[in-house]
Amino acid sequence: MSIPILPIEGSCMCHQCRMRVSVAPIITMACHCKGCQKLSASAFSLTAMVPAAGFELIAGKTKIGALHGAIPYIYCANCLNWLYTELSSAPFVNVRSTMFDVPAWSTPFIESNVGEKLAWATTPAKRSFEKFPDPHQYGPLMAEFAALQASG
Repeated sequence: MSIPILPIEGSCMCHQCRMRVSVAPIITMACHCKGCQKLSASAFSLTAMVPAAGFELIAGKTKIGALHGAIPYIYCANCLNWLYTELSSAPFVNVRSTMFDVPAWSTPFIESNVGEKLAWATTPAKRSFEKFPDPHQYGPLMAEFAALQASG
């Protein structure tokens, strides 16, 4: 997996919302949960977990969609493309990696909620988890992801 030159940008389908990432993701993921299946209209959603300080919305208007609850799902206000999720208590933003102009971070390193995955769905993820990894597992997973990125 080659590391793109930072910053990189991305957009929604209508190009009104533009995002910029100036820091490499700390991990990439495919989530197979039923919610992500419905939100993405696919077998799973793809995420690049980016430190919040390295992410910015540089154009367009957004709105909260989906559950309107504990996890804000942020959409383009015009085309309603799902862009990212953001927890106020977390130091990161989960960006839909297919929004980037450069697809370097669309390959999932881990996959979560494999207990809910569709029987035919497969990914090239290096690690799989029945639900989400336990909090204590993220440090070693992020270190392994960083080492993989550095080896190119």
